Amino acid sequence: MDDHIRLDPTKQPTTENLARAIYVVNRHAKTAPNPKFLYGLKKKALIKLVHEGKAKKEGLHFSNNPKYSKQQSDVLVSAGEYFFHMPPTKDDFDQLPHLGSLNQTYRNPKTHMSLSKAKILLQNYVGMKEDKLPPNSFQSKKTRTYEKPVFKRLGESYR
Repeated sequence: MDDHIRLDPTKQPTTENLARAIYVVNRHAKTAPNPKFLYGLKKKALIKLVHEGKAKKEGLHFSNNPKYSKQQSDVLVSAGEYFFHMPPTKDDFDQLPHLGSLNQTYRNPKTHMSLSKAKILLQNYVGMKEDKLPPNSFQSKKTRTYEKPVFKRLGESYR
């Protein structure tokens, strides 16, 4: 069984496999029930790749969807043949060039990796674990118990 895991190219944490996994996680995070975890996983993996020298911060881009309708910039990070955006730090504004608006013609290459494999690969690389139930799930709101209605005679107060 270990041979199967060892020979599976998606299980090895190479720069290209990690970039593919980040791409898959980022693509699924937009519609996920727990996007906060997936975006956090993406951010931690990109930061670790940059610190190890496997990815490079290219510059700053104006954000397509700025908060509160104000101008906002994101850091463009290249890893393998993929490009990603992540929130900037204060040092990024001093050290990186501003590239202007986002180029809408460029697209990352398509990849075929399941979300579960991508999450496992990134979780092993970063060392981050996912909570099974998100804190604001609909199940936690169902703790109400049924209360019988109280019927009063006509004219009596409900208090």
